[in-house]
Amino acid sequence: MHSRTRTLLVAVLTASTFTGRAEEGGSGHYIPGSMSSFADGVPTEETFVTRYNMLYYSGEIDVTGGPLPIAGLNAAGAEASSWAHGLTMLWRTPWDLGDDKLGYAFSVTVPTVSVDVKAQVGPFERSDAIDALGDMVIMPAMFNYQFSEDFNLNGRFGIYAPTGAYEVGQLANAGKNYWSYEPTIGLMYFGKENGIEASLFGGATFNSENPDTNYETGTQVHLDGVLAQHFPLGKGFAGVGVNAFWYEQVTGDRGPGAFLGDFEGRTAGLGPAVSYAGKIGDTDFVAELKWLHEMETKNRLEGDYVWLKVLFKF
Repeated sequence: MHSRTRTLLVAVLTASTFTGRAEEGGSGHYIPGSMSSFADGVPTEETFVTRYNMLYYSGEIDVTGGPLPIAGLNAAGAEASSWAHGLTMLWRTPWDLGDDKLGYAFSVTVPTVSVDVKAQVGPFERSDAIDALGDMVIMPAMFNYQFSEDFNLNGRFGIYAPTGAYEVGQLANAGKNYWSYEPTIGLMYFGKENGIEASLFGGATFNSENPDTNYETGTQVHLDGVLAQHFPLGKGFAGVGVNAFWYEQVTGDRGPGAFLGDFEGRTAGLGPAVSYAGKIGDTDFVAELKWLHEMETKNRLEGDYVWLKVLFKF
């Protein structure tokens, strides 16, 4: 792999994250697959990156799965689908933090979401839909430490701002209506000679109280990883692999609005991931497509995620 493409493969940007589902206690801001591969790494050298992010989700929980707390409602038998589109802008600064191997970057992601939800609320079946701005993701502190040409350590601190449209009593909302704070660590191996990628990202999400429902969602932890083989294709490099994730709420929901008690959720899943890194004219780009199927889910919708990420390096 020549140096410019190698740099692009290990130096891209932060995850985009969307509030694609409307449960309050059943999910948090972090969406599985947001950070999992080389395409989510902090750049190793000064650059400006823009990325288009698309997420489609479809899931359901039947009546026997129990109720879900949705925006102050006690809903059962919920079905939801959503599309999210976002723009991430990241600048990896020229500033090295006391070591030319340790660099600093920051980013912001602005999403729009379209959500459709249907559920049983009391004796009635209801459905709601919304198309609006979602919750922005601000990452004021992102770091990369390059141990070697093939191995990098990433660290970042994310802030989810309640900028999305939200209304108590509505099944479909574009935002969560509370702040979340998320430290994340990523380890990425990308073999320059053998093309093997082994990436693992782990983080925890700490949530503030929703002031409109007095509901505070508990802390969630998550792991996302990718194992892939990359190889020359055309004028660039393609990758084929598998993405797996694990997500679990480790502290209970609380507050006057948490009428279902702790309501701790979890999910795990996996699916295929493909990628391509190349050029359009003189501009380097990376595209990644993956499908993730949920399994072993508790107190959440269970379904499928489809991610598309396309980024350009300037």
